[in-house]
Order: sequence, then C-alpha cells, then structure tokens
Amino acid sequence: MKQRITLLVVITLVTVVMVFQFRKLHIDYGYSGMLPESDSVSIKLKEFNNLFGEDGNLFFFGFQDPDFFTIEKFQAFSELKRSILAIDGVTSVLSVYDAVNLLKHDEERSFEVSRIFPEQMSDQVEMDSLVAIFRSLPIYRNLVYTAPNHAFFVMMMMDQEMLNTSKRPEIILAMKTLVSEYEERFNIKMHYSGLPYVRTEMANIVQREFLTFIFLAAFVTLLILFAFFRSLRVVLLSALVLGLGVVWAIGSMVMMGYNITILNAMVPAVLIVIGVPNCIFLLNKYHAEYRKRKNKMAALEQMIRKVGSEIFLTNLTTASGFATFMVIRNETLSQFGQVASINIMLLFLLCLTLIPILFSFVSPPNEKQVKHLENRVVNKIIDRIIYLVQYRRIAIYAVVALILVTAVLGITRMKSTGYILDDIPKENALSKDLKFFEGNIRGVMPMEVAIDSRKPNGVMQQSFLNRVEAFQEYVTRFPDMGQPLSLVDALKMARQAYYNGNEAYYRLPGLQERAFLLGYLSDEMDDNSLIKNFMDSSRQIMRVNCRVGDVGTHRLLDLSDSLQTKLDELFPPESYKTILTGSSLKFTLGTEYLIKNLFQSLALAILFISIVMAWMYRSLRMVVISVLGNMIPLLFTAGLMGFAGISIKPSTVLVFSVAYGMAVDTAIHFLAKFRQHLSCPKTGNSEAIIHALREVGVSVIYTVCVLFLGFGIFVVSEFGGTKAMGFLVSITLLVAVISNLLLVPSLLMGQVEKLQKREVINKHD
Repeated sequence: MKQRITLLVVITLVTVVMVFQFRKLHIDYGYSGMLPESDSVSIKLKEFNNLFGEDGNLFFFGFQDPDFFTIEKFQAFSELKRSILAIDGVTSVLSVYDAVNLLKHDEERSFEVSRIFPEQMSDQVEMDSLVAIFRSLPIYRNLVYTAPNHAFFVMMMMDQEMLNTSKRPEIILAMKTLVSEYEERFNIKMHYSGLPYVRTEMANIVQREFLTFIFLAAFVTLLILFAFFRSLRVVLLSALVLGLGVVWAIGSMVMMGYNITILNAMVPAVLIVIGVPNCIFLLNKYHAEYRKRKNKMAALEQMIRKVGSEIFLTNLTTASGFATFMVIRNETLSQFGQVASINIMLLFLLCLTLIPILFSFVSPPNEKQVKHLENRVVNKIIDRIIYLVQYRRIAIYAVVALILVTAVLGITRMKSTGYILDDIPKENALSKDLKFFEGNIRGVMPMEVAIDSRKPNGVMQQSFLNRVEAFQEYVTRFPDMGQPLSLVDALKMARQAYYNGNEAYYRLPGLQERAFLLGYLSDEMDDNSLIKNFMDSSRQIMRVNCRVGDVGTHRLLDLSDSLQTKLDELFPPESYKTILTGSSLKFTLGTEYLIKNLFQSLALAILFISIVMAWMYRSLRMVVISVLGNMIPLLFTAGLMGFAGISIKPSTVLVFSVAYGMAVDTAIHFLAKFRQHLSCPKTGNSEAIIHALREVGVSVIYTVCVLFLGFGIFVVSEFGGTKAMGFLVSITLLVAVISNLLLVPSLLMGQVEKLQKREVINKHD
C-alpha cells in the first residue's frame, strides 16, 4: 500500500511487454501425439517415416454420383484435378482421372504406362469403352471408386515440409474452394477426411473458440458479480484485473514458446472463472471490515491480512491440480499444466496487489454498496446449513452414504474409449464425412506395415511375395480395414496386362512367369515413383499400406494384435523384421497411456494438497476431514459418468485433478476461518465452527455460482470433450461446495463433541 505508484508502473510495464508478444501468437498446426516419443509405438512410427516418409500426409474427398461417367462431368472433374495439383503444397493426386493401364510391347519386351482417360474425348461411346477398361482393373476397386454405391474418391498428398505449419490450412482451404465449385455446379454432396484435414478442422475450431470463451467467461462471471454486489465500480475494476491476467497469460504462453492448442485455448477463460472468486473473497472482506471500522485504508489492510493467506493457499491448491499434468510425458498436457499453473499464481498476485491499490484510489463503499452482505436469501441458506450441521448430522451422513453407494454402482458402468474423432460430436460434418468413407472403403486412417527381408532384393523373391499376398488377404477379412496396397498389387496388374488385360489373370505371377514379367517391369520399377514408394532402394524392405476406420482403442488393440500375430506367423521374427505402425495407431492407443497417467496425476494432486494442508493446520485430523469431504464430489462425478454413459477419455479424466484442486478451496476457507475464530478468547470449538460458516458462507455461495456458471460456458464448445469437461467440472464443484459446507463442518462438529465428552469424563474421574 505504501508503494502503490511503483507497483502500478511495474505492472503496466510488464503488461506492455506481454501485449507485444501477441504478434507471435499462433495456432498449433502440428501433431503432438498422446504417446511419448520413447514409447515403442512412437519409435516404430518414426522408423517407418524415416524409410517411406510421413504416413499422415494423405487427405481425401469423395462423393456419390451414378452419372459421373459423362463427358461434361468428367471433363469438369479433370479440370478440378489439374487445379488441385497446381496448389502449392499438393505434391500428387490420385483419382479415377489418373488411372493408368499397362500396355504390353512384345518387341521391346516392356510395358508402357498409359493413361486410361485422355485429356479430351470425342463422344460418350468412347467414354463408355474406356470406362469398361477402367472397371476391368481390380487394383482401383475400393481405392478410387466403389461400384455398388457409385462412390468416387480422390487422394491428395501434401508436402511434408508444409504438413505441420500454418500453410496446411491454406492448402486445405484452397482445395475445398475448388471442390465446392464442382459441388455446386453438379449439385452433389462432397465429403472430406484424412488426418491433415481432421487436424486442420480441429485447429479451426480451437481458433474460433479461443476468443469466444474469453468473452463468454468475462460476460457470465462479471454479470454474476454485478448481481451480487450491485456496483458498476466493483465490476469494472475486477474486469480490469482479470483482463490483465488474461493478457499476461497469453503473453507468457508466447514467451514460453507455446502455441494455442485445444487445451491452452481454455486457459484464459479458466483464469477469468478462477479469478472472480479471488475478487469476491477480497471485496466481501473489504466491505465487511469497512462497515465495521468506517476507515477505508484500515479495511483494505485487514482485507490483505485476513484473506491474503487464504486465497494464496486456495490458488496454490488450484494451481497444483493443473501442475500435476506437467509430470505426464505428453507435450500438449505438459504445456497446459505449465501455462495454467503459472498464470493462476500470477493472477493471484495481480488480485492481491491491484484490488487494494485500485480501491484505495476510489471513494469508500456507501451503505447501499455493502448491503449485499445482508442478502436475505443467502443468509437463509446459511442459517439452514448451520441448523443441519448442529442438529441433523445423522441425516447428512445418511445422504453421503447413499451417494457413495450410488456412485460405486455408477463407477462399475464406466467405460474407456479412444477415437481419433473422440471429441467431435456425431452430428458434426467431420464425423459424418468420416462415416461416409468408412461406409464405402471401410476407413481412411493410416495403418502401415514394413517388412524387412533382411537381404538385398529380398522383396522380389517368390516366397516373400506369396507371404505378403497372404497377409493382404488376411487384412481384407476385417470389416474395419480398407483394401491394402503394396508391390504385390502392381505385379498382379502387370500379369493382367501381359495377358492382354484379361481380368481373370489378375493374380500374383508364378515363379516361371516372373522371369519374363520382370523383364517387362524392370524400367518401370526403377522409374515409377508409385512403385518406389512401396520398397526401399535396395529392394530389401516392402511397405504394405493399410487403412483403418476410427474404431476406438479396444477394437484397434484387437486388430493390431491379430495383424501382428499373422505377421509373426508369415514372417518369423528370426528371419524377418516387421513393423506394424501408423499415426492412427499412435493417436488412438495413446488414450490408454494418457488415462493411466492422468489418474496418477490425480493421486499426486491429492498427495501434494494434503501436504500443503498438513503444513497449514498441523493437524492430521483436519487433513483427513478435508480430503474426505472433497473425495465425495469426485466419486459422485465418476458415478454420474457411469450412469450418463460418459466415457473415460483424456478430456473427461482431466476433470478430476482440475476439480479437486478447486474443490478443496472451500475447505481451506472454512478451516482458516475456524482457526481464526478459535484463537479468539472465550470462543469455544462449536462456536468457532458456527462463526466460520457464517463468515465464509456468503463468499462461498457467491463463488459456487461463479464457478458453476463459469465452467458451464464450456458446454457450448464444438468439442465433445471440452463440453463434457465443462459440465462435469461444474457439477463436481457444486457438489464440492455442498460437501464442504455440510459434511466437513459436521465431521468437525462431531470430533469437537467427542473431545468435549472426554473432557467431562476426565473431570468426573
């Protein structure tokens, strides 16, 4: 208070520095998998990418059109394909238009790669004859078209250097703009998918929601603040403090070298929601002390002395709930934990510093502005709580027991899931489009296999090719797996071409046929980039490209186990080396890893907060009471998830650590007030509990309204996980406040009465 001007200058300078960081703020277009890089799945994916390049750079669009093979539509489609290929960053396009056939030249003993469909066609008769040739080539079925549904697909490959940069959304937007023109012209519905597209759309949602949640959080919480205090001054000065907290959060995020991710995007809004209770507790104390002392500076001093340590501990425990994510070996979560925990403590410093400074420059509150302390509704609620704690503790324990039994039943129904589009609602276009692809070609998410023959030119041996063919036939048995593609398919196509395009000869060449077929193929195998993508330069390692649907963690585990078992059967590990990997595998299987570690972070949060409270109160009994009172809400939420069918996934498991860190705040405020009143002369234990409830009750009820509605804003998110997290945190905190105002005082009152009985017995003895 003596250095008000100096502190304001320092805060202003820091804020200016933070504002200048905004120009470096970017959306994160990269992909930070849930699995750490040291995990075996991550290692295999990196090894595969070093051999054959990034597996997650394919994106798709598809459509259904029974009249596609007409001159007008096909010419328009060929123009569309050329326009897409001209986009900077699109390296190749594969579609019906790009289908090629092998023409045999006996004299040169070679195949000529010839496009089936020329640039221009004379009439529909020519088109129909070429379509007949195209349909006779099995290699393209379930790859660029499906005959029964008249569905057609276009695969585009993106430049790997642009894949995880801000260029990616520009490429996607340019592609969609061109495709939408074709879509409107012929009145057909286009569908988009593939990992680059999915990640781009999710990044776009993050970008849209970043500012939306900041404004929503500010509007909702400040509106509640005005409803309680009925003072525009309180709202404006609190908004100034919270606004600075948001500016510092964004600036510090940039200074730490982090971009906006799906989790970091929530930090500013979360800070506003958490910061408002700081303002409430400080201002309620200031108004109460001023009404008592009629001295503004003395009231502000008492506010700092009596509430400062409390909100330090409550912010510390809240920050601890977020900080536990830093120990998880996941880049996105670790960044989220670091940014959130640091800025919660920075916001505490801003609140504790600026609230008294700003209010020291304005006139003291008048009688109307402190009238909220006598809110009849709130006081009636507090009176009812005190009555229940004093005379109805058995009923409270019975209700708690009922909640626990119900929660346990709900917990037994909980299930864990992990999907690539886990957080995207089923009604979202992303989900609907993915279902279109899965319904026609089973899946578009990459799953890759690399088979090392362990000798140069080993992939060309007949026994090796037969084994690969057997593996591909095994893959097609699974309804969740798309048609696999490898060098085997190219050799089958070559055999068909050798026998003049007769589809009956689309089979792997036999040992005798290989001798003359390889002579025809030798130039193509050296020059054709598509063939070279399926084996390394020494022809020792073959790639089998598979595609899988978004089937979830458990199904994907079953699939990968079955495929690996078959690989080990066909390619014994003592003679071959196989790699089963893919971005979809890393993305989906990372859920199991993350859930396990998030529960560990919850245990760490409970342990750390318990240590803080033990240091604060020097009483094991108080620690046990507070932990018990705040475990009830977590169990209630877990049971609710089971009954409501909300799955355990990373976004919902986050709830428990975050909610516990904030839920324990009410216990801290109550126990701190209990100790303060207990230190007063002639105040007994029971009276101290009642006084603590009366003093802390108003602020706690204000706070629970802010937290409940503040976190409730996240239910408008387009991400299902963010929506579920907002709902679950709101419910958990509501139950936590009820528990801390009823169960914790009841347990404490019970302990007090036991001690008093013992004292009476000891005196009597």
